[in-house]
Amino acid sequence: MELSLQGSKKKLTLTDEVFACDYNEPLIHQVVTAYMAAGRAGTKAQKTRAEVSGGGRKPWQQKGTGRARAGTNRSPIWRAGGVTFAAKPRNYEQKVNKKMFKGALRSIVSELIRQDRLAVLNSFEIKDAKTKMLVKKLQDLKLEGKILIVTEVMEPNLYLAARNLPYINVTDVVAAAADPVAFVGADKVVMTEGAIKQLEGLLQ
Repeated sequence: MELSLQGSKKKLTLTDEVFACDYNEPLIHQVVTAYMAAGRAGTKAQKTRAEVSGGGRKPWQQKGTGRARAGTNRSPIWRAGGVTFAAKPRNYEQKVNKKMFKGALRSIVSELIRQDRLAVLNSFEIKDAKTKMLVKKLQDLKLEGKILIVTEVMEPNLYLAARNLPYINVTDVVAAAADPVAFVGADKVVMTEGAIKQLEGLLQ
């Protein structure tokens, strides 16, 4: 397939194997869910009645007091007692093999092209690390909404100019290829010519 470079008459030739795949919604959902689950901390911890300190002595005798029988003051129904089904640290990671991950990314990128949400530029650079310069450049390119900018290598000036803009995400192509959520969540994805070629090699 051929893709036009924005602001140029040049055409970029890309393989259909990577950039013209069918939209596989179940696979994308599985990969995105697994990616987000892997980012969970899973550090929540509570104590059961066996782990709470104290409660060794029976609070009162079994019979004759008129109160309900009690064997420990660290029961879950007591104040300062243990938790019935206490949460423990756990790992939320889900297994996703490389073939599935690459297939989901190919499907995502292909859909971005079909929806005209992927723009390819010859290069994307700014002279100084100034936010206003980046904003002006985006306005000149008529880009609005949540924007993902992908370059071959991380451009320091571009990163510094974008870090104060909550709707702009700047990354290099290797990091982007490992983050399907960034592609799915962006209204517009901007890639340099070198970056999309490198992505093509990573997803083949």
